[in-house]
Amino acid sequence: MLLCDFHIHTTYSDGSVELGRVIDLYGQAGFDVIAITDHVVNGDNLLGKLAQRFRFSVRGDNFDEYMAAVQQQARRAWDKYGMLVIPGVEISKNHISIDMSAHILVLDVKEFIPACMSYEKIFLEAKRQDAITVACHPHHLSDNSRDTLYLWNNRDKYARHIDAWEIANRDDVFNVISLKKYHYIANSDFHKPRHLYSWKTLLNCEKDVESVKQCIRHNKGVAITLFRN
Repeated sequence: MLLCDFHIHTTYSDGSVELGRVIDLYGQAGFDVIAITDHVVNGDNLLGKLAQRFRFSVRGDNFDEYMAAVQQQARRAWDKYGMLVIPGVEISKNHISIDMSAHILVLDVKEFIPACMSYEKIFLEAKRQDAITVACHPHHLSDNSRDTLYLWNNRDKYARHIDAWEIANRDDVFNVISLKKYHYIANSDFHKPRHLYSWKTLLNCEKDVESVKQCIRHNKGVAITLFRN
């Protein structure tokens, strides 16, 4: 089983740890597969404009730099740790109302996807890029700090576009995902070193990007584990 974390932030958005150091933390901890998923925040309201002003978001004008940095570190991670690194983003539609907010991981992203696009266009663009889409922390969190309920509240409309839902995020478990029998993975939503110790995904597949994507899509040979020091 491959030990995986598909939801990791760096200083390219609101993470506190520089990309190279993130690679070393996960590599030294023995992880097999990770995805770097810095925020791409919507710029069509005040919250998004502030995030972009304070550089808490990957933007269209630095996306190529971000991708080049992730790909360079991916080569180093493979050579040094045998760890597969997948480039990704977290499309972050932030609103004052938690019922209007939603975050979507796009794994194996290749081209910039603006967060101000409609949900339908975001999902279509992710599909065009043959990327994996994951609904992040889709239900109430224990600390209520990052609740994003739009996708869950509109699951009948959007579930067919979502490859997997986070059944666990950091220290929270969302039993509603299990009850609906949706495809699932578990992630840390890493922002700080202590977040390394949290829920993670185990995949029974080969250690390459296409095998990982197919395993998530088919959701066979997928398990979760609480990773501790």
